[in-house]
Amino acid sequence: MLENPVAALTILVLAIFVGFEVIAKVPPLLHTPLMSGSNAISGIAIVGAILSAGGEDQSLSTLLGFVAIVLAMINVVGGFLVTNRMLRMFKKRPERQ
Repeated sequence: MLENPVAALTILVLAIFVGFEVIAKVPPLLHTPLMSGSNAISGIAIVGAILSAGGEDQSLSTLLGFVAIVLAMINVVGGFLVTNRMLRMFKKRPERQ
C-alpha cells in the first residue's frame, strides 16, 4: 500500500476523473454491448476487494473492501440483467394464429 496518503488520494482522484471521462465519451448505442466487458472488469474489482477486505485486521480497509464488494456486485448483477433483457429483444416470437 502507498505510504503517502496524499499520493493515494491523488491517484484516487485521477482514477475517478479518467473513469468519468472514458464513460462519458461512449455513445449510448454502445453501452449495452460494452456491458460484458464492464462485467469482466467488475469481476476483477470484486477479487481485489475481497483481498482488501480480508487481508488485514484494519477496520478501515475491511470497511472499504466491503463497500467495494457491494458496489461491484451491484454492477455485475445489473449488467447481466441488462444483457439478458437485450438478448430477449432479439429472440423470435412465436406467431399467433
